[in-house]
Amino acid sequence: MVLLVGYDVMMRYAFNSGSIALQELEWHIFAVLFLLGIAYTLEADDHVRVDIFYRSRYSSVRYRAWINLFGGLFFLLPFCILIISSSLPFVSNAFAIAETSPDPGGLPYRWLLKAMIPLGFILLFLQGLANIFASAYTLLSKAND
Repeated sequence: MVLLVGYDVMMRYAFNSGSIALQELEWHIFAVLFLLGIAYTLEADDHVRVDIFYRSRYSSVRYRAWINLFGGLFFLLPFCILIISSSLPFVSNAFAIAETSPDPGGLPYRWLLKAMIPLGFILLFLQGLANIFASAYTLLSKAND
Protein backbone atom coordinates (compact mmCIF):
# COMPACT_ATOMS: atom_id res chain seq x y z
CA MET A 1 0.00 0.00 0.00
CA VAL A 2 2.80 2.40 0.91
CA LEU A 3 4.74 1.57 -2.24
CA LEU A 4 1.61 1.97 -4.33
CA VAL A 5 0.80 5.40 -2.89
CA GLY A 6 4.44 6.47 -3.16
CA TYR A 7 4.55 5.41 -6.81
CA ASP A 8 1.26 7.18 -7.55
CA VAL A 9 2.41 10.42 -5.91
CA MET A 10 5.76 10.32 -7.71
CA MET A 11 4.11 9.72 -11.08
CA ARG A 12 1.47 12.40 -10.52
CA TYR A 13 3.70 15.20 -9.23
CA ALA A 14 7.12 14.42 -10.70
CA PHE A 15 6.02 13.23 -14.14
CA ASN A 16 2.54 14.78 -14.39
CA SER A 17 1.09 11.37 -15.18
CA GLY A 18 -1.67 9.73 -13.18
CA SER A 19 -3.87 6.69 -13.35
CA ILE A 20 -7.50 6.43 -12.29
CA ALA A 21 -7.14 2.67 -11.82
CA LEU A 22 -4.11 3.16 -9.56
CA GLN A 23 -5.94 5.71 -7.41
CA GLU A 24 -8.96 3.42 -7.13
CA LEU A 25 -6.71 0.49 -6.25
CA GLU A 26 -5.31 2.54 -3.35
CA TRP A 27 -8.68 3.12 -1.75
CA HIS A 28 -9.84 -0.42 -2.56
CA ILE A 29 -6.85 -1.85 -0.69
CA PHE A 30 -7.37 0.59 2.19
CA ALA A 31 -11.07 -0.34 2.44
CA VAL A 32 -10.32 -4.07 2.47
CA LEU A 33 -7.59 -3.64 5.10
CA PHE A 34 -9.91 -1.58 7.28
CA LEU A 35 -12.94 -3.83 6.92
CA LEU A 36 -11.06 -7.06 7.48
CA GLY A 37 -8.91 -5.56 10.25
CA ILE A 38 -11.64 -4.27 12.56
CA ALA A 39 -12.31 -7.72 14.06
CA TYR A 40 -8.59 -8.26 14.68
CA THR A 41 -8.32 -4.83 16.29
CA LEU A 42 -11.15 -5.72 18.67
CA GLU A 43 -9.54 -9.08 19.46
CA ALA A 44 -6.19 -7.42 20.18
CA ASP A 45 -7.97 -4.81 22.35
CA ASP A 46 -6.31 -2.03 20.34
CA HIS A 47 -9.53 -0.23 19.43
CA VAL A 48 -10.44 3.26 20.63
CA ARG A 49 -12.44 3.32 23.86
CA VAL A 50 -14.78 6.12 24.79
CA ASP A 51 -15.23 4.88 28.35
CA ILE A 52 -12.94 7.03 30.49
CA PHE A 53 -13.43 4.79 33.53
CA TYR A 54 -12.37 1.56 31.83
CA ARG A 55 -8.62 2.12 32.12
CA SER A 56 -8.79 3.70 35.55
CA ARG A 57 -6.47 2.18 38.11
CA TYR A 58 -9.50 1.76 40.35
CA SER A 59 -11.49 -0.35 37.89
CA SER A 60 -11.40 -4.07 38.57
CA VAL A 61 -11.32 -6.97 36.13
CA ARG A 62 -14.94 -7.67 37.05
CA TYR A 63 -15.97 -4.07 36.30
CA ARG A 64 -14.24 -4.22 32.92
CA ALA A 65 -15.96 -7.51 32.13
CA TRP A 66 -19.33 -5.89 32.87
CA ILE A 67 -18.52 -2.97 30.54
CA ASN A 68 -17.44 -5.36 27.77
CA LEU A 69 -20.52 -7.54 28.24
CA PHE A 70 -22.94 -4.61 28.24
CA GLY A 71 -21.23 -2.82 25.35
CA GLY A 72 -21.07 -5.97 23.26
CA LEU A 73 -24.68 -6.99 23.83
CA PHE A 74 -26.32 -3.58 23.52
CA PHE A 75 -24.06 -1.67 21.14
CA LEU A 76 -21.63 -3.83 19.13
CA LEU A 77 -23.84 -6.76 18.12
CA PRO A 78 -26.92 -4.68 17.20
CA PHE A 79 -24.72 -2.31 15.17
CA CYS A 80 -23.14 -5.25 13.32
CA ILE A 81 -26.57 -6.73 12.59
CA LEU A 82 -27.76 -3.35 11.29
CA ILE A 83 -24.76 -2.94 8.96
CA ILE A 84 -24.89 -6.55 7.73
CA SER A 85 -28.62 -6.49 7.04
CA SER A 86 -28.54 -3.09 5.33
CA SER A 87 -25.46 -3.85 3.23
CA LEU A 88 -26.64 -7.18 1.81
CA PRO A 89 -29.13 -5.60 -0.67
CA PHE A 90 -26.45 -3.06 -1.58
CA VAL A 91 -23.96 -5.84 -2.38
CA SER A 92 -26.59 -8.00 -4.07
CA ASN A 93 -27.55 -5.16 -6.39
CA ALA A 94 -23.90 -4.42 -7.23
CA PHE A 95 -23.35 -8.12 -8.00
CA ALA A 96 -26.53 -8.39 -10.10
CA ILE A 97 -25.49 -5.54 -12.38
CA ALA A 98 -21.79 -6.57 -12.32
CA GLU A 99 -20.94 -3.08 -11.09
CA THR A 100 -17.68 -1.55 -12.23
CA SER A 101 -16.10 1.83 -11.76
CA PRO A 102 -18.03 4.67 -13.40
CA ASP A 103 -14.77 6.44 -14.20
CA PRO A 104 -13.04 5.84 -17.54
CA GLY A 105 -10.01 3.67 -16.89
CA GLY A 106 -11.36 2.63 -13.49
CA LEU A 107 -11.29 -0.83 -11.98
CA PRO A 108 -13.83 -3.55 -12.74
CA TYR A 109 -15.50 -5.76 -10.13
CA ARG A 110 -16.65 -2.99 -7.78
CA TRP A 111 -19.17 -5.49 -6.39
CA LEU A 112 -16.28 -7.50 -4.97
CA LEU A 113 -15.13 -4.53 -2.92
CA LYS A 114 -18.68 -3.92 -1.71
CA ALA A 115 -18.90 -7.56 -0.61
CA MET A 116 -16.20 -6.79 1.95
CA ILE A 117 -18.67 -4.65 3.92
CA PRO A 118 -20.88 -7.46 5.23
CA LEU A 119 -17.89 -9.81 5.46
CA GLY A 120 -15.98 -7.36 7.66
CA PHE A 121 -18.97 -6.88 9.94
CA ILE A 122 -19.67 -10.62 10.11
CA LEU A 123 -16.11 -11.09 11.35
CA LEU A 124 -16.60 -8.22 13.82
CA PHE A 125 -19.88 -9.81 15.00
CA LEU A 126 -18.13 -13.14 15.59
CA GLN A 127 -15.31 -11.45 17.50
CA GLY A 128 -17.90 -9.52 19.52
CA LEU A 129 -19.57 -12.82 20.45
CA ALA A 130 -16.21 -14.23 21.50
CA ASN A 131 -15.59 -11.17 23.68
CA ILE A 132 -19.05 -11.45 25.22
CA PHE A 133 -18.46 -15.10 26.08
CA ALA A 134 -15.04 -14.24 27.53
CA SER A 135 -16.59 -11.47 29.66
CA ALA A 136 -19.36 -13.79 30.86
CA TYR A 137 -16.77 -16.43 31.71
CA THR A 138 -14.76 -13.85 33.68
CA LEU A 139 -17.85 -12.76 35.60
CA LEU A 140 -18.94 -16.32 36.35
CA SER A 141 -15.49 -17.53 37.36
CA LYS A 142 -14.86 -14.51 39.61
CA ALA A 143 -18.28 -15.01 41.25
CA ASN A 144 -17.30 -18.57 42.20
CA ASP A 145 -13.99 -17.57 43.83
